[in-house]
Amino acid sequence: MPLSAPSGNARQVEMEVNPMAELLMAEMPRNEMDQLLTYGPGTPEREQLIAALESIKGEYVEIPLIIGGTPVRTGRTTEVRPPHDYRRALAKAHLAGEVELLQAIELSRRAHVKWSAMDGRERADIFREAADILAGPKRIEMIAAIMMDLSKTPYEAEIDLIELVDFWRFNAYYAELLHEQQPGQGVEEHNRFDWRPLEGFVAAVTPFNFVAIAGNLPSAPAMVGNVVIWKPSRSVLLSNYRIMQILQQAGLPDGVINFMPFESSQSKTLFNHRSLAGLHFTGSSETLLHLWQRISANLGKYRSFPRVVGEAGGKDFMMVHRSADPLAVAANAIRGAFEYQGQKCSAASRMYVPESLWDDIRSLLLDEIPNVRYGPVDDLNVAMGAIINQAAFDKVKSYIQFAKNHANEYEVIYGGRCDDTDGWFVELTLVVTTSPKGKLITEEIFGPVLTILVYPGEAYEGMLHLCNETTAYGLTGSIFARDDEAIKMAEDVLRFAAGNFYINDKPSGSIVNRQPFGGGRRSGTNDKSGHWLNLTRWMSPRTIKEALNPALLWQRPYMK
Repeated sequence: MPLSAPSGNARQVEMEVNPMAELLMAEMPRNEMDQLLTYGPGTPEREQLIAALESIKGEYVEIPLIIGGTPVRTGRTTEVRPPHDYRRALAKAHLAGEVELLQAIELSRRAHVKWSAMDGRERADIFREAADILAGPKRIEMIAAIMMDLSKTPYEAEIDLIELVDFWRFNAYYAELLHEQQPGQGVEEHNRFDWRPLEGFVAAVTPFNFVAIAGNLPSAPAMVGNVVIWKPSRSVLLSNYRIMQILQQAGLPDGVINFMPFESSQSKTLFNHRSLAGLHFTGSSETLLHLWQRISANLGKYRSFPRVVGEAGGKDFMMVHRSADPLAVAANAIRGAFEYQGQKCSAASRMYVPESLWDDIRSLLLDEIPNVRYGPVDDLNVAMGAIINQAAFDKVKSYIQFAKNHANEYEVIYGGRCDDTDGWFVELTLVVTTSPKGKLITEEIFGPVLTILVYPGEAYEGMLHLCNETTAYGLTGSIFARDDEAIKMAEDVLRFAAGNFYINDKPSGSIVNRQPFGGGRRSGTNDKSGHWLNLTRWMSPRTIKEALNPALLWQRPYMK
């Protein structure tokens, strides 16, 4: 049976209807995620995409800093190259030093005066306009840039772009909704919130793997009145620069967001500055820990205590119960572990399978995975591209080699080949382990490697506890079962093992507003991007009370 066939085992769930939720939903924007383009053969968008890809390959872009709205060229440059074709240069990007960073901080502080005082609806409208530009006239051009810059397939590039559209539209909605929230009223008094931004600048440090995250981390704080110094990942500066251009085209005032790629050694300029008001971060757990420690060491210098919002690593799981549908498990394992080469913090990286289902699941995986082609993503017939850079490639390769060198604990049942001749390609890899807390099942690999532990079916509850205790992370995970009691047990035991928990679905693919994203433990602060909860972290409300009938006597009633 093909993996795309429906299983016919839909679980019936009764949902309670909240009248207030219905009212709010009526005012919400629609998810652009529901309107994906397919780029299938014969579609107009496919022909437009092919032309856009050829255009990018024929250009060589110079990317400046954007400081106070002005392009700045420093002469200190780095080249941007496609991971699947690293001999080709797409762009040359200028890097900031201490002088440029201090200039950006100063200009952002000046912009803060007017931007923080602007009506919230006016600010929100700028990002709505940016969303319309991205979803409309700039869509195909941006899809091509994402594909070449990040080595994503058309589907992965499309959902990435659309997520940013949803971030901008929903955050604009949430920002207005929050401004409407006011405290209670008493007799002869009027109370209100002044929804202030933070006082100072926010440092946005963004990852390589999602343009949506790269665009959301600086814009979410900005939407509620903050000013931002944005450090994009050096691996994907072409697509990130185009985000900045779209924001400027939409009318973002100069100095509100400053586009500032720089060497990590320059980060001290930001984190030593007394005006640092917050850090919005996505990246590795180690980097988040390092930056947080640096902020903590400088607490005495800052004007205010900085807010730290961080989403970090994951070692995301698929727990399979003996009542699960093997077809659903296999299909979701392929999607969840291998789409975008496993370079998602939410990618399935470890899977627990009962002995009774292992033969079926193994056969389905080994039959289907050879059909998952990988290669240069401008070949629109491939399903996977390349690893982002040499260092990441070497890291993934080292885990596969470790498994091969420790045959007493690991068996590579499929894949394992690595080739960096022209691009950083790693074959889809399945590893079966007998070590429940070994290296490959506990450490984040960030590549197309799925490690599987086969367990006795009667040990299900014990496996849940093992899964909960195995890693330092708590980002995403899923349970596959048709037994409601098994699902309920997984929900209870794994309550703190995942900030995003999925039932009969892969542990990746969260959608703005529907599955607000984030995890706990070493996976981050769980401030839920894609929801109003995240925006509140960038606001510092002032409570104002006005007495409508001021007291004229100081005495209290109990006094004579």
